[in-house]
Amino acid sequence: MKKETIAVVGLGYVGLPLALAFAEKFKVLGFDINNRRIARLRKGDDPSGEMKAADFRNKNIVFTSEIADIAEATFYVVAVPTPVNDANEPDLFPLLSATETVAKVLAKGNCVVYESTVYPGCTEDDCVPVLERISGLKMGKGFKVGYSPERINPGDKVHTLRNTVKIVSGCDKAALDRIAGVYSFVVEPGVHRAPSIKVAEAAKIIENTQRDVNIALMNELSILFGRMGINTYDVLDAAGTKWNFLKFYPGLVGGHCIGVDPYYLVHKAHKLKYHTKVINAGRFVNDSMGGYIGKKIVKGLVESGRAIKNSKVLILGITFKEDVSDIRNSKVVNIIEELKSYGVKTTVYDPMADPEEVKNVYGITLSKTIGSGYDAVVVAVAHKQLKSLKEKDFIAMSGPNALLCDIKGLYRGKIKKMKYWSL
Repeated sequence: MKKETIAVVGLGYVGLPLALAFAEKFKVLGFDINNRRIARLRKGDDPSGEMKAADFRNKNIVFTSEIADIAEATFYVVAVPTPVNDANEPDLFPLLSATETVAKVLAKGNCVVYESTVYPGCTEDDCVPVLERISGLKMGKGFKVGYSPERINPGDKVHTLRNTVKIVSGCDKAALDRIAGVYSFVVEPGVHRAPSIKVAEAAKIIENTQRDVNIALMNELSILFGRMGINTYDVLDAAGTKWNFLKFYPGLVGGHCIGVDPYYLVHKAHKLKYHTKVINAGRFVNDSMGGYIGKKIVKGLVESGRAIKNSKVLILGITFKEDVSDIRNSKVVNIIEELKSYGVKTTVYDPMADPEEVKNVYGITLSKTIGSGYDAVVVAVAHKQLKSLKEKDFIAMSGPNALLCDIKGLYRGKIKKMKYWSL
């Protein structure tokens, strides 16, 4: 098993930690089309900020953007993003492009494993035909294929690749045994052998769909409880005392997993002529929360006696979740857009986000400092750097009668002099 040479295609949040883990046991070729990323990785610098310099040391790994360099691999892992387009339809371009790259160097006896989140059937129906057409080989006798869904949680230092059970699947028993053997070297709790590739694909996609639907319920309850004049977090604290109550919380659902993956399942359902009522409803509620929060801020400004047009609002945080630099599918942007539609002036500060990336993707210029004189402050993302702030800090940014919008409920019961609102 240790004779495998592994090529990991796609070195982002998923591919990089996997490549570095494999590089302790195997020779690894890390491939990415982003030359800037490759240059930084060669210096032991992770652009995502998830892996530290020490994680790169004493690893048998070569980083490259040249296809020819991965031709010696015997075991390929594809770990590229699977986003949706503007119509919330699956965008398979990165996945199929990566598949073409592997197919160009695929040799008899090689194995290809996909980690990207897809709808059930995508690996065999969309990817395998590309591998066969370009390589001239046939799945089974010519090469093996498997699917092992990623379970990386950006910013989470507790649940990691090494201590989380890995689902593995293969096109046949030989493929499954081979794939399970490789992953067993780096995953301490071991692997779960799914009976088919489709089962493994489905397992991954419902992990995030389940969370999406449950968070949508909490968001809908938050809207309802807001009209009743009671705090959602107080209600959840009370209900959470029962042993079987599931502790989900309201909030913005962005990023490249929970806010995207359910659409892949919806797409597959449409192909099967089935309308997913619950999943669609959850997506609608969660995608609407940015606009809802923006309107609540405007209402709070009105109740505070502020003139809406040209009011100044400070937004703290723009990444899709706390303690990460990833801004993909950030729903904080929806709040900003809603406020701007009312003529509100916004200042955005985030100590984790890359200013250049935020500017390129959203056209938003991050402020280098927090500043002062705001009519409202919105704590949108619970970064560690922001959790240490006290009411006196918020008052220094605005004033004693200003509005504090606390999306995560971090300061519940701690704000006495400012107007306070949370989900």
